[in-house]
Amino acid sequence: MQRVAIIGAGELGGAVAHALARRDAARSILLIDESGRIAAGKALDIAQSAPVEGFAAQLAGATDVSMAAGADVIVVADRAGRGEWQGEEGLALLKRVIGSARAAIVVFAGATQRDLVERGAGGPGIDRARIFGSAPEALAGGARALAALAVDGSPRDISLSVLGVPPDHTVIPWADATIAGFALTRLIDEPARRRLTARVNALWPPGPYALAAAAATAIDAIGGRSRRFPSCFVAPELIVEGSGRRARAGAMPVRLDARGVVEVVTPSLSAAERLALETALSPYVP
Repeated sequence: MQRVAIIGAGELGGAVAHALARRDAARSILLIDESGRIAAGKALDIAQSAPVEGFAAQLAGATDVSMAAGADVIVVADRAGRGEWQGEEGLALLKRVIGSARAAIVVFAGATQRDLVERGAGGPGIDRARIFGSAPEALAGGARALAALAVDGSPRDISLSVLGVPPDHTVIPWADATIAGFALTRLIDEPARRRLTARVNALWPPGPYALAAAAATAIDAIGGRSRRFPSCFVAPELIVEGSGRRARAGAMPVRLDARGVVEVVTPSLSAAERLALETALSPYVP
């Protein structure tokens, strides 16, 4: 991947820039924040760690959002001292970004930005497949860690996704969860799975480093560096496409490439899990 632009040089934005640099996920990483020279300072700080951490990505800072034009991926994070982009300001930012970089994939990295995926993806002239939120993958990472503790294993051996709208409507498709290729349900009984799901809900919202790692995982998949199917917030139309039903944006496992979301994967669900997912995606759920 040639270029990634990160809008917002707050704690999350800086963590995303560092995570991408350490992975050499892009040749050029541009950190943008309108608050003075904060972005340039953080970019320089990360760049100075390159000889120690062994990466070759070029980092720079800017104050003008229009500098994101030409980026392959634009990450919307948090503004320095002002929190994550959200609400009407977030939608206005998305319009500016789409207007100057129509070919870019927009990744919302924040835990509070599901609404921007839902509202922004429905805008005129916007390709819904090129806009998604990566925060659910951070929660899925926490779920894998808890499941690994329950079976005295390693999170690296756990395959598990998170669906729905966390924290109140989180669905874990346990039937598809595995450890080292074996069904996790063989090791964790139903009462233990319910307790684990409740503990996973308590992990929301994830912290900035977990969110940054999730965004980097998604960008690795976009660039073809990973074949993982991360859990992401996606537009309602991609979840229930062609069904004629209304829905909310929600977390689903997705397959990503340079076109954005190329497939939304629905895991095997029990009757109770399917009902819970439908409830989570209902537009009438507060």
